[in-house]
Amino acid sequence: MEWSDDAIVLSVRPHGETSAILEVLTHGHGRHLGLVRGGASRRAKPSLQPGNTLHLNWRARLNEHLGNFAIELARARAGDMLESREALVGLNAFCAVVGAAMPEREVHEQVFDVGNILLDAMQEDGFAHWGALFVRFEAGLLEALGFGLDLSRCASTGVVDNLVYVSPRTGRAVSREAGEPYKERLFLLPGFLLGSQNITPDPAEVMAGLKLTGHFLLERVLRPHDREMPQARLQLDGLAARES
Repeated sequence: MEWSDDAIVLSVRPHGETSAILEVLTHGHGRHLGLVRGGASRRAKPSLQPGNTLHLNWRARLNEHLGNFAIELARARAGDMLESREALVGLNAFCAVVGAAMPEREVHEQVFDVGNILLDAMQEDGFAHWGALFVRFEAGLLEALGFGLDLSRCASTGVVDNLVYVSPRTGRAVSREAGEPYKERLFLLPGFLLGSQNITPDPAEVMAGLKLTGHFLLERVLRPHDREMPQARLQLDGLAARES
């Protein structure tokens, strides 16, 4: 068995004295693991940093085997992101969420594509901008996994205007009028999830968005598999709280 693909590095851990187990998010083969022979060497380590994009070749005798990766660095991001505390928090949260939420070898090409856009934004923009992209990424991940939010109309009245809340039970939008009596029990719906053209969303909106998508990732994706929210994702919540 053999294939080639582009991939984002999620994590790497030593294997024996000279090799490494590499976890990546690929474009056409989902979240995938493989052995990199010589991956513990000083020459290979810079390429295997989380956030970098690789072109890799996977080979195994049988499809269910771990297999071996041959790697080629396509885009180095890790070095730049290590120099920014905010970007590093975002990178760690991205890698942790993908690693915890995505089933191994389940293909979701759009998750890979948006992930690349998000990581590029972390290098180039401030938290208020890429924080909103992170919320959109998690909303898209929920959609890809079959747990998408329904923000098209009010769950109670069916109206499509003035949607400002989300039900924590159903994941459906609620209008201001219908939700006002119950607003303490509802999530705030940030405007940028409805296609608002704000170039830089308010940091409080970003925090509300992270709270919203984090709730549904935890309740619908992680806890059914006896997993909790990764600590790295909780640190992103802390960053959002400090910025807002």
